[in-house]
Amino acid sequence: MSEHARPWSRRALEEGGFTGFVPVGRIADAEVPEAPGVYAVLRSADPAPRFAETNPAGRFRKKDPTVEVAVLEKAWVEEPEVLYVASAADLRKRLEELRRFAAGEPVGHWGGRYLWQLEDRDALLVAWNPTHEDAAVVETRMLGDFKDRYRALPFANLRR
Repeated sequence: MSEHARPWSRRALEEGGFTGFVPVGRIADAEVPEAPGVYAVLRSADPAPRFAETNPAGRFRKKDPTVEVAVLEKAWVEEPEVLYVASAADLRKRLEELRRFAAGEPVGHWGGRYLWQLEDRDALLVAWNPTHEDAAVVETRMLGDFKDRYRALPFANLRR
């Protein structure tokens, strides 16, 4: 990361090799590689987040992903654009699952479910970075770096 890139911003991710930065709803149109890697979901809006009372994401195994707004407010991390970080054995497959879950389909992408309760969820961007190193190791390192800086995990990461 350069001295000029704000930590955990789009620019910092770009400098770290991330590409894509497409709206979640447009993942199917993007050239996501069929490769292991890490991905991140970003929100570039400056205003404080507003949360919906209900979560429109998929009901995987009939589980409602909705949580109380107070829980979302408590999980919110000020400053970083990155809201969620995860790894995948196949980025294309996993990001398609993310897109479908966000669209309300009953798909197994429970991780990151807080994202879809944001009022501006349609403006969220997803970026990815194929890795030669074990993607899970890269994810763990990224989450550790985030936690060291902000004393919390990214907003939609519920466990390390």
